Amino acid sequence: MRHTAARTRRAVLRASTPTHTGSRTAFRGPGRGRQGARDRVNRAVLRLTTRVQEGLQEAARRPDRGDISTTTVIIWVAAVTGAVLIAGTIAVVIAKYNGQLNGL
Repeated sequence: MRHTAARTRRAVLRASTPTHTGSRTAFRGPGRGRQGARDRVNRAVLRLTTRVQEGLQEAARRPDRGDISTTTVIIWVAAVTGAVLIAGTIAVVIAKYNGQLNGL
């Protein structure tokens, strides 16, 4: 049997917490031993799959979620770069002519 990503997604989406409680969990207490570790993993998988399903439903309901466009990112990067260059130039000029500016 071949293991595929689609099979993994189906298995994860079908995961749920176990409905039985064995005698080991009653004596050892919750969160201890192998059964406790399995329970924690199953709860984590269930929480994760629930969150993924909610996200997929939200994406299907609202396809335009206000994602930032590439143009906006380019404009912001250029603006920040320009501001850093201007501030650096001012700092260099002040450092170079600091002695001459003291007499003003």
